[in-house]
Amino acid sequence: MPTAPSSPLLLWDLFCQVIDNHGDLGVCWRLAAQLAARGQRVRLWVDDARALAWMAPGAVEGHLAGIQVLPWTRPFHAGMPPEAMAQLPRADVWIEAFGCEIASEFIAFQRHSTLGNGQNRSTDPVWINLEYLSAEPYVERCHGLPSPVMHGPGQGLTRHFFYPGFTPRTGGLLRERDLAARQAAFDRAGWLAALGVQAGGERLLSLFCYEPPALAPWLAHLAADATPTRLLVTHGRAAEAVNSIFKNENGHIPSSMGHSSLSISYLPALTQVDYDHLLWACDLNFVRGEDSLVRALWAGRPLIWQIYPQDDGAHHAKLEAFLDWLDAPASLRQFHRTWNGIADTAGARSPSTPELNAWDACARAARERLFTQDDLATQLLGFVGKKR
Repeated sequence: MPTAPSSPLLLWDLFCQVIDNHGDLGVCWRLAAQLAARGQRVRLWVDDARALAWMAPGAVEGHLAGIQVLPWTRPFHAGMPPEAMAQLPRADVWIEAFGCEIASEFIAFQRHSTLGNGQNRSTDPVWINLEYLSAEPYVERCHGLPSPVMHGPGQGLTRHFFYPGFTPRTGGLLRERDLAARQAAFDRAGWLAALGVQAGGERLLSLFCYEPPALAPWLAHLAADATPTRLLVTHGRAAEAVNSIFKNENGHIPSSMGHSSLSISYLPALTQVDYDHLLWACDLNFVRGEDSLVRALWAGRPLIWQIYPQDDGAHHAKLEAFLDWLDAPASLRQFHRTWNGIADTAGARSPSTPELNAWDACARAARERLFTQDDLATQLLGFVGKKR
């Protein structure tokens, strides 16, 4: 596994606008935590930090050394008056996550503190736009490209595009330095027992999803399948989606049929650490968005990804690019298309044992490829070091 040289200790401003609090905030918190673990100081500016209470307990109270969680309000001065803003230490790095735009008031105050004390422009922060994850070819072409700022309080600065990705010519994926060791030491039976799940001979599946059209027929197939299955359903939209199917008289699982082969456990909201444990414990993981996809890849277990849907259907090409990189077997490709509403829901069935074995081999091979590449935090540190 590649290792990076030691990096200078810097102050990072990381901006997060919550659209999907499981994904946007999850990625930003993991990045902040991984930078802090390398001795960096991070100010995480977020417009809605409520999910951190269960995602990373103690985060808002500042229990993790090196990270300060601050309110990002609109207008900015509503959460931090100008006199308080003027006292902020100048940051060395600005990161706007997923295309959110840093408040102009913040830029103006930070630049004033940079240029109004006799320092020169070489001390301006390194400005990074951390983009969404994709396996599409444009990512390698655009990773690291500069974009000069031509107007506004940031005029004269350069913003750089930083693309996470799956190949050596991208910014990599978030990965803790001790991840492999923690996974190797994981006590599956003990963790499941502590969660109240008695793992017997049944197949274990985790479900973290939006509301896929194939959910109802898939549950019906699991209920009628010869192989017993326990479905571990995550808190929130996934639990609501499953519940709505069983409560709906017109659903695909009539009450008269029962579901003798299918057992369902509804989980509490899990911390990021325990969500990793869930992925490590299961035989097949259903994930959604960006953050859980990356965690499922590091788990090295078979996975089905529900990509964030876009109105113009652009997510179809994004899904196909990921499946190409994954070198997914035909059955895994077909299930992904079904689960994402691209193919007919008739394909919503559980995989046969040979198919699941092929999916498992595919996931393990992908994980090994990723472990040969530097992680995203390491690459950010290296990139910033070259720009300062």
